[in-house]
Amino acid sequence: MPQTIRDSVRTELVISRSRFITELVPAADPDGARNLVAELRTEFPDARHHCSAWIVQVPGEQDREHSSDDGEPSGTAGRPMLDVLRGRELTNVSAVVVRYFGGILLGTGGLVRAYSDSVAQAVNEATLWTVTEVPQWEITVPVATAGRLEGILRSEGWEVESQWGSEVPMLITTDRVDRLTTIASIELGTDVVPEHRGTVQQFSR
Repeated sequence: MPQTIRDSVRTELVISRSRFITELVPAADPDGARNLVAELRTEFPDARHHCSAWIVQVPGEQDREHSSDDGEPSGTAGRPMLDVLRGRELTNVSAVVVRYFGGILLGTGGLVRAYSDSVAQAVNEATLWTVTEVPQWEITVPVATAGRLEGILRSEGWEVESQWGSEVPMLITTDRVDRLTTIASIELGTDVVPEHRGTVQQFSR
């Protein structure tokens, strides 16, 4: 099941005198994911490499992924970083590893391990949240019964958004539409057919 982070994490490894500074941040869209590289180039302008990897959910599409070696030998930095994010089933997250070269060549295998370990360390220090897509349903309720019904629905542990007027449309977040239909039909004394209004993400530990 997909996981994500909700707070940024920064870690550092020193390997053969090279400094690997890793920033792991939440990213809601590709632009947000890309912005991290620009921010760290500004913060660490004298670093030799700013390697990156990100995975972002785009509604109606497969997850978008990106990786960059930023001058390191091809396949030794960005791809290993991306593999760590994939392996932990992370989404909506961006990782950048800033490297200050320490004068000792690490070789292809050494670079792969260094960039992989850098991102893995940051992920291990992050608080991970499980991401679940939960459907939203709408029903319209007479004002006279709306308050009581809203209380009953909330007692089921569901999120309810009500818009009060001459009638009360309610948007209920739940994956138990059969239960919702039963409760609403009993309380209103008529057959209720909730209308699907998309999904929202919910986070749990």
